Amino acid sequence: MKIGFQIDIIESLNVKTDSTLPIILESQKRKNKNFCFLPSSLTYKNNSVYAEIQEIYFKNGRIENYLLGKKRAVDLKLFNYIFIRQDPPYNMEYISSMHLLEQISDFTKIINHPKGIRNAPEKISMLAYGNIIPPTIITRTKNEVDSFVKKYGKSVIKPLYGNGGTSIFLLDKSDKNYNQIIERFIDHLSEPFIVQKFLPEIKKGDKRIILINGEPIAALRRIPQSNDIRSNIHVGGNCEAITMSKNDLKICREIKGFLKNEGLFFVGIDIIGKYLTEINVTSPTCIQEIKRLHKIDISKIIWDQLNKK
Repeated sequence: MKIGFQIDIIESLNVKTDSTLPIILESQKRKNKNFCFLPSSLTYKNNSVYAEIQEIYFKNGRIENYLLGKKRAVDLKLFNYIFIRQDPPYNMEYISSMHLLEQISDFTKIINHPKGIRNAPEKISMLAYGNIIPPTIITRTKNEVDSFVKKYGKSVIKPLYGNGGTSIFLLDKSDKNYNQIIERFIDHLSEPFIVQKFLPEIKKGDKRIILINGEPIAALRRIPQSNDIRSNIHVGGNCEAITMSKNDLKICREIKGFLKNEGLFFVGIDIIGKYLTEINVTSPTCIQEIKRLHKIDISKIIWDQLNKK
């Protein structure tokens, strides 16, 4: 088969933690030809979508030994599968690429489905499950934030479309920087931001659970550094293997129908304590960490499931 991967600039990927490269390598092991392209190269014409692609090949089956072919423009309908794997920001360039790829989704299987990604920003899609998420508001109004913090005490403020743990702050009325933090979000962001009740369980870490085709596969606990509330691996969080609790599995069952209906095949959810805090559908990570700690190869499971389909 011919497989396409819409990704970030490949030289910017961290070969030690990236989750896209293992998926491509497993595809190569199955004798598929693999190609990558940037969302900025997409062009709609002649009732199809074209991109400037490069073949990617791993020498000696090693993830760090990749070679790239010459760039050439092709009709993306030629691919059997396309994986959408570039990181947000979830901006208009990103949303535009989802609209364009959706035009060929009847011809080429796209993972995750661009309509599903577009309609399910990580910190918004979870709002449909008010019974399993922490107290949350989305706003641009300081009075609303003040009222929320007065009611729930310490809270966390973060961008609505951020990723990797960037720009996440603890809101505490006793902090002399309390007002400045909120003003920073109001002054520097054009969109609303999200505020959630601070969950003290984060000191012990959050859980990242990977789901394939709606089924939970494995979980990691991501543990923040001692002086941080962010557990993301991108910002220095450590991780360890962990088993899923009854509550974790209950959350997975509750969102399964939504994931399958929206074509969200490869998903990572985050849980703190008993609460769901994010549904990651853009470019879920932790494949390499799960393989190292659990001896479970998510890349193989992905391709096994797709071959069944």
